[in-house]
Order: sequence, then structure tokens, then C-alpha cells
Amino acid sequence: VIDYAEETKSAEQIRLFVHRTFNGLDLNQFLISLQHVYRNLGGLEEIFAVKPGETDVYPAITRARESFFEMPHLQRAEKHFSNPATGSAAKRLSMFLRWMVRQGPVDFGIWKNISPSHLICPLDVHSGNVARKLGLLQRKQNDRKAAEELTQSLALLCPEDPVKYDIALFGLGVFEKF
Repeated sequence: VIDYAEETKSAEQIRLFVHRTFNGLDLNQFLISLQHVYRNLGGLEEIFAVKPGETDVYPAITRARESFFEMPHLQRAEKHFSNPATGSAAKRLSMFLRWMVRQGPVDFGIWKNISPSHLICPLDVHSGNVARKLGLLQRKQNDRKAAEELTQSLALLCPEDPVKYDIALFGLGVFEKF
């Protein structure tokens, strides 16, 4: 990423990439943005840092998104980086942060500057439905407010690591007819 250059043969190959709605133009933009983050902003862990007084990672995700797109970029690339400021639950980014911050059998736990207590439970259809059946979530939409509500409910069980229940909620929704 640090050495990526748009004028190389590998960049030509990258422009041919397609996965669902994420194409080579998007990948090129993400590589340029990642390069900017690592060269100028201290890396991903730094741009996702939670500031004193913040209770969760949503403000950090919003700032990280702004940092990621502070360089000239194609507008279409923005749809691939969720924005909690507009109400998104930011499921993929919440999951990414869970992997990077938590220590556990399915999580890397390599970032040490963010507390697991600041994480937001990744919310999707499966975990949301299970959470509602268990009485952990009242809100009908799977949006930022619902993810915050679910995380607050889970924090009553384990305030230092409420997201540790994510796999159980997801698993019940997918593999069991719960």
C-alpha cells in the first residue's frame, strides 16, 4: 500500500477488479486513501482512535471516514465506507474494529489503543432479529440507534466487553431457527 502507484502494471490489473458493487476504480481509490492514511496520519489505528469523553467508536468512525476521503476522490467510492453521522449502523466497520480490538478466538486483538468497552455490536438482520426475540432490542430498524441500543443492553451483561456476544447472536440467527 505504501508503495502503490497508479501508473504501474499492477495498477492496471487493479482497475479490472470487480466484486459486487466494488470495482477497480473503488479499489484504486481505497489504496490511494490507505497510502495517505499510513504516510500522513499515523495509520488506521490512529484514525480510528476514540477521544477522551467519547462513549463509543461512532465519532471515531466518522472522523476516520473524513480522513479517508480528505484527498480528491471519486464520489462513488464514499458508498463503500459507512457513515454513522447519517444514521448507518456501520456493520462492516464495527466488525472490523471488533476484529482489531478484541482478544478472542475469532478476533485478532492487535490494536491496543481502543478499549473493547467502546466497540459497537455489529448489527445485521440476523443479530437484530435474535436480539429482539431475547428482549435486548426494541427498535425495529437496523440502524445506528438500534446498534447503540443493542450494545447498551449487552453492556449490562459485560460493560468491559459488550461485543463479545456478537458471535452468539449472529449464530443463533443464522444456524438455528431461533
